[in-house]
Amino acid sequence: MKATILSVCSDPVLRLVIQETLETEGYVVLSVGGLGTAVDRLREYKPDLLLIRPYIDNMVGHDAARYLRTRRPGMRVLMVTGLLDDDRLRYREAVQSIDVFPKPYTAAELLEKVREVLGAKRSESRAAAK
Repeated sequence: MKATILSVCSDPVLRLVIQETLETEGYVVLSVGGLGTAVDRLREYKPDLLLIRPYIDNMVGHDAARYLRTRRPGMRVLMVTGLLDDDRLRYREAVQSIDVFPKPYTAAELLEKVREVLGAKRSESRAAAK
């Protein structure tokens, strides 16, 4: 069974495109437009991956991801952004264990990155089990 992904994006068009792209590959996608709805989804589901933008509901994406991850500690985080040259983004990426994926990217590149991040989770789980 494919992983479950919680996608948080305030842009409805981009949210739909991301959802369709991921569902085409068999992922279960919980697509929401804001933090409140994301928290609601975390009460019902246990996503394997949080896909989030750099800013959501006037909150920095890293802070929002950290907040959401307190409700699902094992959840991986992938932030899709165009702000890769920002030193603050690099610092937060390193400190908070959040993968950052810069724009522009194709659907195929997004899927490859999602598989990579989810694969890292499976590798860590196997290593912990040994």
